Amino acid sequence: MKWPIAALLFAPLALGGAAPEPVAPHATLLRPAAVFDGIDPVAHPGWQVLVTGERITAVGPALAVPAGTETIDLPGDTLMPGMIEGHGHLFLHPYNETSWDDQVLHEPLALRTARAVAQAAATLRAGFTTERDLGTEGAGYADVGLRQAIAAGIVPGPRLLVATRAIVARGAYGPKGFEPGLVIPQGAEEASGVDELVRVVRSQIAAGADVIKLYGDYRWGPGEPSRPTFSVAEMKAAVEAAHDAGRTVAVHTATPEGMRRAIAAGADTIEHGYGGTPEIFRAMAAQHIALCPTLAASDAVARYRGWRGGDPVPEAVAQSRASFALARAAGVPICMGGDVGVFAHGENAREMVLMAAAGMSAAQVLIAATSGNARAFHLSDRGAVRAGLLADLIAVKGNPVAAVDAVQHVAWIMKNGAIVTL
Repeated sequence: MKWPIAALLFAPLALGGAAPEPVAPHATLLRPAAVFDGIDPVAHPGWQVLVTGERITAVGPALAVPAGTETIDLPGDTLMPGMIEGHGHLFLHPYNETSWDDQVLHEPLALRTARAVAQAAATLRAGFTTERDLGTEGAGYADVGLRQAIAAGIVPGPRLLVATRAIVARGAYGPKGFEPGLVIPQGAEEASGVDELVRVVRSQIAAGADVIKLYGDYRWGPGEPSRPTFSVAEMKAAVEAAHDAGRTVAVHTATPEGMRRAIAAGADTIEHGYGGTPEIFRAMAAQHIALCPTLAASDAVARYRGWRGGDPVPEAVAQSRASFALARAAGVPICMGGDVGVFAHGENAREMVLMAAAGMSAAQVLIAATSGNARAFHLSDRGAVRAGLLADLIAVKGNPVAAVDAVQHVAWIMKNGAIVTL
């Protein structure tokens, strides 16, 4: 008798055959010299971490572990959460290599995407297992595809939160300096008026945006200072549309008025904030709006222009340091984000070193780069070494709580419970 193909395929089930036993997830016991958990401002010597599958399942000294658990010793290292880059641009590379205008106007999308793939890998190797990428700067929605490729394991990189094209007021961004009336490709999507702002926010979310990036001020003409762009009504409408869709909003703004409007609109984070005043920072603290100070961006640009790090300090660097101090004094939550892309990807920790040099304790910097950024970006599944969270972990040489520059020496990385080859 010949059996139909479908009957042959399902014969074991039809005849009552037992389904195969589920395979237990792999368990790994990590034994570093100490654990910095991303929340307590100390490193805990002798602590261990048990990872089962993609999650942390236990943390503490002398853990009981199931039979068959693999043990990994990390002598001399401090285990800590994978760091979170709070302000990056994977589709940009340092401006002393190629100017921003030339990257936007002359580099092919395929070239920019290939470079972004390599830069994502460099970011992961530097110990950053998550990155909030705040705009492709003229590369369209390529960040959505990169996020998908990383998530699918096609290419290595951090987990990405992407802002896609970002949003600017019509006529306020760049590149500039061409014959009036010519349509020049822009580094972000232009919008004007409440209705158009809402439409653009929703279209970017539909295309895959995790976060909405607004430019709250910018230079309207060459050589001009930054001035506010969107009205409060426009910004409020954009924020409301984003929040309705469960997305956060980051606002690029460095002027006092631009910052006031972003606060009034209910932004989640303010990027740069160089012109902030004590009053403005108190308002940010009252609404729990985080500041990404991007100290490394102003530092890098000054060095490209010839500054060697000594006195006199360039005005932009001095202003960024002063605003950072004012924000901290007011109790503003601090986001760790350096605007990487202005400087080299893989050197993300440069921002952390500058934050410590500007007066923040090493422990505060580490918390900002882990649980602080997770809180600011509404990422409840990461940012700390706690049972139940994702096993995104790194080991660094020495004790970063004693000297934050230890994070520049990453010795071992685990993402999603799997060891990353450096």
